[in-house]
Amino acid sequence: MSAPLRSRPAAPHRAADASLVFPRTLTVGVIGAGRVGAVLGAALAAAGHRVVAAAGASGATRARMALLLPETPTRSATAVARAATDLLIVAVPDDALAGVVAGLAGAGALRPGQVIAHTSGAHGLAVLAPAAAVGARPLALHPAMTFTGTPDDLTRLAGISYGVTAPAELRAFAARLVADLGGVPEWVAEGDRPLYHAALAHGANHLVTLVNEAADRLRDAGVDRPEKVLAPLLRAALENALRLGDDALTGPVSRGDAGTVRRHLERLAATAPESVPPYLALARRTADRAIAAGRLRPVDAAPLLDVLNRIEVSA
Repeated sequence: MSAPLRSRPAAPHRAADASLVFPRTLTVGVIGAGRVGAVLGAALAAAGHRVVAAAGASGATRARMALLLPETPTRSATAVARAATDLLIVAVPDDALAGVVAGLAGAGALRPGQVIAHTSGAHGLAVLAPAAAVGARPLALHPAMTFTGTPDDLTRLAGISYGVTAPAELRAFAARLVADLGGVPEWVAEGDRPLYHAALAHGANHLVTLVNEAADRLRDAGVDRPEKVLAPLLRAALENALRLGDDALTGPVSRGDAGTVRRHLERLAATAPESVPPYLALARRTADRAIAAGRLRPVDAAPLLDVLNRIEVSA
């Protein structure tokens, strides 16, 4: 990790604006010390910053704090906000974020010049408007990583991207903060936050569902250890997709093998009908991409698309 944040002297014509000068060691608080908050707090502490308080009510959260932030006291959310004089990290669920921020501002727990950073991928700066109204500096800081809330997560932070939305005067601070976390900033415009987050959720969260669906169907087919079958195949497919894009596509849809796809769908309908709709949706989108990439000629795609459409009507 890089050295901790260092003081940045204000420009001569704004020397009185102390809010642009940050201390060498930040005083940090974490509200929502769940999987993400506890790990980021531990990473900041490892980078030399002072994590002085954290808030979290559930038993799982307290266990995580004991593991990752053993020297950090548990406080109420308002007490954490008051103690975090330099940086307050709010790592709560997306739908709870607006209420938490409004509650902190309404309670007078925020101070002018304090940076309040949330970790939501879907939200930008607008959700922090109540904090900005009382003089706090808003920052959206989303780590593009999946978290388990264990020390193993700390080893995965090196080199990951952070989706950052920041006002102009905080961009240097945000870049240095991400560097302290061992990451790389990816600057995301306010209006693009939902699309940015949709892309990550579509790729990562739905991947988990897809892998588990494949594992379940292998079990249905009599395979005792589906993870052993899937691991090398899925790793190769992921690496090829990231490296080659649509040129990595293989399989019956990319070849236009309508008969094979029809047999897939017939057996799925008999064994696991809940898997038919996602298979159909993904097969159609795969066919669209294969045609657009020149991997599948439209004339060869016609019988395949006919199968997909007929199965949908009869499903």
